[in-house]
Amino acid sequence: MLFSHGNAVDLGQMSSFYIGLGTRINCNIFSYDYSGYGVSTGKPTEKNLYADIDAAWQALRTRFVDACCVPTGLYCIIPENIILYGQSIGTVPTVDLASRYECAAVILHSPLTSGMRVAFPETKQTYCFDAFPNIEKVSKITSPVLIIHGTEDEVIDFSHGLTLFERCPKAVEPLWVEGAGHNDIELYSQYLDRLRRFIGQELAVQHA
Repeated sequence: MLFSHGNAVDLGQMSSFYIGLGTRINCNIFSYDYSGYGVSTGKPTEKNLYADIDAAWQALRTRFVDACCVPTGLYCIIPENIILYGQSIGTVPTVDLASRYECAAVILHSPLTSGMRVAFPETKQTYCFDAFPNIEKVSKITSPVLIIHGTEDEVIDFSHGLTLFERCPKAVEPLWVEGAGHNDIELYSQYLDRLRRFIGQELAVQHA
């Protein structure tokens, strides 16, 4: 699972969550910090978000060798074994990558349709200056997509998840967590139950 975390956190803050989640859903989790987050250099820009996840994807797909052509890494993972998981702002690089590469599946946790639509909910079209236009890319995803959203999300309104679900041709049964906000979905039992069913059963049947 290539996990793109939310805003205002870094790998140090997310590490214990990753360990617990990986154990509970029986997945290896690979994550990274965006430019300007944690100890990552650079600036946090939209362009760098896309470059960051591209670098993480290539790291998973490539087997590293040293100067003597001796393998030094354990990766070289085929796309069919990679699940892309994006949370909040992390859905932006996740959707962008998934719109360009096929993978095992995509999970969008509290996703946004676009930056303008978060700031100005009455926005009806995507302008050229609109940042993070997930709404224009999600229809290009060819892998199964699970969308998770809390009905009482106070940061990214629940309507964003609904809109992306309606626009996504490969969407599977979503998880709408009644009463959940933006940062507490993981505390509801339905969260792990739905992930386990999606990864352990639905994807397993597709790849059988």
